[in-house]
Amino acid sequence: MTDTGIPPTTSTVNGTTTDDVPAIGSQYTDIHRPPIPFHRLLTVEARKLFDTRTGTIMTVILGMVTVVAIIGRGVAVGPELHTLVGTAGIGFGTLLPVLGILTVTGEWSHRTALTTFTLEPRRSRVMAAKCLPPLITAVAASLLAILIAVAVTAVVAGVQDVPATWEIAPLALLGWTGTNVLVVATGLALGMLFMNAPAAIVVCLSAPVLWAVVSRLGAAGEILAEWFDLNTTATPLMDGGMTGGDAARLATSTILWIVIPMTAGMVRVIRKEVS
Repeated sequence: MTDTGIPPTTSTVNGTTTDDVPAIGSQYTDIHRPPIPFHRLLTVEARKLFDTRTGTIMTVILGMVTVVAIIGRGVAVGPELHTLVGTAGIGFGTLLPVLGILTVTGEWSHRTALTTFTLEPRRSRVMAAKCLPPLITAVAASLLAILIAVAVTAVVAGVQDVPATWEIAPLALLGWTGTNVLVVATGLALGMLFMNAPAAIVVCLSAPVLWAVVSRLGAAGEILAEWFDLNTTATPLMDGGMTGGDAARLATSTILWIVIPMTAGMVRVIRKEVS
């Protein structure tokens, strides 16, 4: 029988010839290759978010919609900072969750999951690295919208020669930013659950309409919307006046729309066959 194993190498030590077996971790195997640092995974996924054509288009549209909406609202209603900050939510509520969905479904739609998960077999680390950039983007976009709203308020007040209204509660700003983060997390959770961008986008964008219908179905519908509609339960958070009951309702809707879908989606991603 022919031996097809890796032949030993011969070396001489102090005049004595010895046979050496190739060490594990040499050119024949990379079993001892150090794991990819998480910060490198995070950097790669952040680049995917903004370097791809879809990510670039989404970012440009989000910025344009935010600027145009704030300027238009400022001209229409006057220099009211609180109103102008809330105006940015018109685009955020639609585009931020879509950005999250496209982030986690891109590997499957572009058929690059095999390459990604071959380079890093621990899929949970890859998905964690995918989720962080959109969440950070939501915070950065909120801060940028606040700065734009401040600038527009000052310019409109000067142009229209009217006093500006600067009163806005810090807790309301924090709550509004937190709501934007929850919106992105919802998109991430649905994207991981469905692993299909069109299906996740349809569910995400149609949910507010469906809950509006449910809330009009009498007392039972109102109770369901008060506890399970994330848009409804997040309203006290945006207003900066959360109570204990409000926090309980927000936690319930968060578990329904974020925790459960994301957990189920993570299990599905880890177990899915990649081809």
